[in-house]
Amino acid sequence: MNTPQKVPVTILTGFLGSGKTTLLNRILSEDHGKRIAVIENEFGEVGIDHALVIDADEEIFEMSNGCICCTVRGDLIRVLGNLMKRRDKFDYVLVETTGLADPGPVAQTFFMDDEIRAEFSLDGIVTLVDAAHIDQQLGRSDESTEQIAFADVLVLNKTDLVSGEALDRLETRLREMNRMSRVVRSKQADVAVDKVLHLGAFDLDQVLERRPTFLEPEYPFEWTGVYPLDAGRYELSLAEGPDPAMSLVAVSGQGTDDPALRDGAEWCVRRYAEPAKDVSPGEVLPFGQHVNLALDSPGRKSFFLEVGAKTRIGLYAQHTAEEFDLRVMDAAGSAIKEEAERTWVAQHEHDDEVGSIAIEKDGDVDPERLNAWLGKLLAERGVDIFRMKGFISIAGEPRRFVFQGVHMLFDSQPDRPWGDSPRRNQLVFIGRNLDEQGMREGFDACLI
Repeated sequence: MNTPQKVPVTILTGFLGSGKTTLLNRILSEDHGKRIAVIENEFGEVGIDHALVIDADEEIFEMSNGCICCTVRGDLIRVLGNLMKRRDKFDYVLVETTGLADPGPVAQTFFMDDEIRAEFSLDGIVTLVDAAHIDQQLGRSDESTEQIAFADVLVLNKTDLVSGEALDRLETRLREMNRMSRVVRSKQADVAVDKVLHLGAFDLDQVLERRPTFLEPEYPFEWTGVYPLDAGRYELSLAEGPDPAMSLVAVSGQGTDDPALRDGAEWCVRRYAEPAKDVSPGEVLPFGQHVNLALDSPGRKSFFLEVGAKTRIGLYAQHTAEEFDLRVMDAAGSAIKEEAERTWVAQHEHDDEVGSIAIEKDGDVDPERLNAWLGKLLAERGVDIFRMKGFISIAGEPRRFVFQGVHMLFDSQPDRPWGDSPRRNQLVFIGRNLDEQGMREGFDACLI
């Protein structure tokens, strides 16, 4: 019998504005004979990149959850699982991460989840590097360093914007950071497909040698306690803690050894990727469902577990039991000692100062006012604006305009006609300590 071939996957990463979407478009437009499914992830509540991808026969799936890691790892697993139901329509997968993502947790997905590992193989990680801005990005972002460290191929892009001597220095620096990767220079992400696809380049043994903790994934929860319970009704009691709510998944039939805890954790990753159901004090907790315990009023809170037969209940909680003085109580009010517990590597957090602002407005803009506003904004805050992109409706123009920018570099080009589509401006700015109200007011002043 023939063994079905695994689907190769390439992770396309790089800091904001490095040229990932340009390279993606180049790959999709070339006559390479591959049917490619594309998974996109964006930072912010408004998805722009999907619309920037050219029309193609390839399947494009978008996740707008911020970063493909932590809770979103469950989303990635679900999307890949859904893709396998349409296995006859593609033979390659490209995952384009947000520019603020550490590619490590993305790569972990293809080794930590049994179902995904059986169907997909990680072919390689391709990182685009903005030659004009990478020096300042490396000084201000851990993610850009991680993206370079994980790369199998480093595409040194925008080489036309810096001198040959500066490029040589930069390439030397990149090779010092990652001696295992291949460096490819490019302008406007003009890279041959065979340089980035079907690499067979990702070597787990090499990664483990460089980073022994690679297969210790981050989780969207911090603590697990396993309680042996007979049939009956039990009280889950919590005091006030560091947050006004706590996420939790209760698992029935939980084992206590390390493999069982790990299996439970990976199962709960998928549950945490689902919207949490709000549960108020006094209510019964459902098993196997992501819930959000309301703890915003003073005093201890009680929730209830109803157990139909003798079993072990695993609580996969966002915070540790100590932080909320979490207790499981029997009908007599006696605390039940956990049979096993485990503290996990909690999910990382992006720099709180980094955020995104999305502006959506119907109508047309005055181009002179828009240029004046953007010029002033970039002159004053260009260093703090990592990335800007979107679509503009310019008065008198039948076509929409696509604009993109990185720091103080800005460009706009006419795109397809509006046709019958509503003339709507969509802008996304990603940066540090952005003045949302001021930027919204500034753009509003550009509208006719």
